[in-house]
Amino acid sequence: MILKKIELRNFRNYEKLSARFYKGINIIYGDNAQGKTNLLESIYVLGLTKSHRAFIDNNLIRKGSEALCISGIVGGNFLDKKMEIQIDNHNKYYKIDDTPIKKVSDYISNMNIIIFYPDDLEILKGSPQLRRKYLNVELSQLYNSYYIVMNDYNKLLRIRNEYLKKWSKGGSIDQNYFDIVTSYLIDKAIILYQMRYKYIEKINETCSQIYQDIMGLEGFHIEYVPNLEITDMKDPSLKEKLQKQYQEKLEYDKKLSMTTLGPHKDDLEFLLSDKNLKLYGSQGQQRVAVLALKLAEIPIFKKYKEGTPILLLDDVFSELSDDKKNNLMKYISKDIQTIITTTELNNLDPKFIKKSKLFKIEAGHLMKIKEVKENE
Repeated sequence: MILKKIELRNFRNYEKLSARFYKGINIIYGDNAQGKTNLLESIYVLGLTKSHRAFIDNNLIRKGSEALCISGIVGGNFLDKKMEIQIDNHNKYYKIDDTPIKKVSDYISNMNIIIFYPDDLEILKGSPQLRRKYLNVELSQLYNSYYIVMNDYNKLLRIRNEYLKKWSKGGSIDQNYFDIVTSYLIDKAIILYQMRYKYIEKINETCSQIYQDIMGLEGFHIEYVPNLEITDMKDPSLKEKLQKQYQEKLEYDKKLSMTTLGPHKDDLEFLLSDKNLKLYGSQGQQRVAVLALKLAEIPIFKKYKEGTPILLLDDVFSELSDDKKNNLMKYISKDIQTIITTTELNNLDPKFIKKSKLFKIEAGHLMKIKEVKENE
C-alpha cells in the first residue's frame, strides 16, 4: 500500500497543498515550525479520521476557515482508491472514490498507517488510557470487527454505568435487564481480550529482536495486563469465572457508580528483562522501546492486511546516537513506503539519502529536491 498523492485545503497551517510521494523512502526536511509534522498528521487523519495529536477536530481547521478537506490517492494490491475526509465545525464526511461512506469502520480499513512521533513516548510514560487508545487504534486498523466490538462494548458499558449510578442513588432498576447487559458486556469483553492478547503475542515475536538490534540490549518485551483475573483465554468456563468477578465487585461498583472491571481498565507494561521501563528506563531506552513496538507492527500488517502499511516517522532520528541511527536505518526499507521528517540531512548516512526521495519544506510550501529512479 502506498500514498501516491495527497491534497490539503485549510488544514492546520496549509491553505492549499498538493504532493506526490515515492513508493519507497521519502524524506521531508526543513527547520522547525515549517509544517513537517502537520503534513504527517494530515496523512494520519486521512487514513484514520482522527488526529494523533488533537482531541478536538475543529483545531485542525486553518484559522479563519470554516472547513478542511484532505484527499489522497492510495495504491493497493489492485486498483487505486481516492479517499477523502471533510471536517467542519459540526460534522465529518468520508468518501471512497467519491462515494459517501456512512460507517467509520468501512472507511478506516482502506488505508493502513503506522506512525512514530516524539510524543509517542507517552504511550510508555503516560497513563494506561493512552496505552489502551494505542491498542484500540491499531487493532481497529487490522480488524474491522474489532472496531465494531469496541463500539458495542462502550455502548453496553454506558448503559451499565447509568444503571449503577441510578442504583447507588436508591433508584429502582430492572435487575433482569441489568444482568442481561452485564452478560452481553462480558461477551464483548472476552472478544476484546482475545484479540488484544493475540496482538501482543505477535508484537513480542519481533519487538525484542528489533530492540536488541537498535539498543544492543536483550530481554525487551511487552505484557498485556488485564485488571481481571484471567489465566487462560481459551478456558471454556471463562465467562462464568468473569461473571463471578463482576458479581463480587457489584457493591463496590454501585458505590462508585461505575464499572471497575473490564478491558476499559487494562494496561500494558514495557519490560527490559524484569525491569519496568516506565519506572526504571532511561529516556533513550524508553524511546527505542516505543519505536520497537511500532516497527514490530509491520510484519503483522503485512500478514493480516495482505499488504504493507504506510510508515510515518516524525523526527525519529533526534536524540539517537549515530550508531543507533544507523541501526534504525537498517529497518527502513524501500519495500515499504516510508515518509520521514527531519530538521537536517547532515546527520543521516549518505547511502540512505541516496535511495530516498527528498523534499524541502519552508513555511508550508513543499519542494521536491531529488527524485529516485525505480532501479536505484
